[in-house]
Amino acid sequence: MAARAETTVLAGARVVLPTGTVDGGRVIIEGGRIAGAAPADAGTLDLSGHWLVPGFVDMHNHGGGGASFTSGSVDEVLKGIRTHREHGTTTLVASGVTGEMDFLAQRAGILSELVEQGELAGIHFEGPFISPCRKGAHSESLLRDPDPAEVRKLLDAARGTAKMVTLATELPGGIESVRLLAEHGVIAAIGHTDATYEQTVEAIDAGATVATHLFNAMPPLGHRAPGPIAALLEDERVTVELINDGTHLHPAALELAFHRAGAGRVAFITDAMDAAGFGDGKYQLGPLAVEVKDGVARLVEGGSIAGSTLTLDTAFKRAATVDGLPVEDIVQAISANPAKLLGVYDKVGSLEPGKDADLVVLAADFSVAGVLHKGEWVVEPHLG
Repeated sequence: MAARAETTVLAGARVVLPTGTVDGGRVIIEGGRIAGAAPADAGTLDLSGHWLVPGFVDMHNHGGGGASFTSGSVDEVLKGIRTHREHGTTTLVASGVTGEMDFLAQRAGILSELVEQGELAGIHFEGPFISPCRKGAHSESLLRDPDPAEVRKLLDAARGTAKMVTLATELPGGIESVRLLAEHGVIAAIGHTDATYEQTVEAIDAGATVATHLFNAMPPLGHRAPGPIAALLEDERVTVELINDGTHLHPAALELAFHRAGAGRVAFITDAMDAAGFGDGKYQLGPLAVEVKDGVARLVEGGSIAGSTLTLDTAFKRAATVDGLPVEDIVQAISANPAKLLGVYDKVGSLEPGKDADLVVLAADFSVAGVLHKGEWVVEPHLG
């Protein structure tokens, strides 16, 4: 890794700002932050022919680089963080999967230390408070109703670092748990749910603000029973997570979500497991065996999709080249929106003076050419 430059000017790229794209723009890095002005003798890096965008923010991620956030050691978790960082994700939330309550509390204690050290942006509990009807890659024997006292136990174990809890809010205790989370400033996310339209509306009114991987692990959209999808898409208070890997969603479903919710209410996530950035093979997701073949993770028993092997650079490139989304909308969904939800938009999520120098350099074909994290090159550009 290259040493941090005191002042560097990144010049010549198409720079995506909150106000729009600037051709031939300049971004000034001073120490570990974006600066407003540069001294005359500042070094300049010519990024002509490239895009310069904010570092990606992933609010739903279970691991990568062969390492699990759910069960790995601290060193393994750091390896997973580094893997995603090399793919442009400079801000990352560690997600857990369903397990015994004591184990989940123990893991929260371990991960909270990495949040306090600045390696992670928070913890996301995906389970155990989810529906057995829509369990996906979660162990049914370990599922439980969302008892507010047990939800509070996990929040306490996380020592203020819990950012989000996914719930099947139609289960007993679901609405009370949503209210508890909202009172503590933690995102209540509706997911792995068998809720009706009306039950979902009730949960949103109680304070739920995120749809966990919309379309996946919930009833399909119906014309007489619209279910949770319609309720989540129509409400301006809700941000919908989308896994844009070409496996979890048909392009038409992604287009529907963007059309109905708008770019301001979409958050691209990976839902990545250990194999992201690592390769095919056999893995564990919590207590369940997973086989990854041709980049698709499925449970060995039953064949359910088990997270993804996605990295956010791939999601970005697919959104631009396959889905045809405007780059400004992609940046909003992959950086700004999740940063705002996580309460860190004052530090990351856009290219503005005073914010952390977290940036991604993209080639003309939207592949990663460089990654800057807090002023240090994680992937140093080698420009021809």
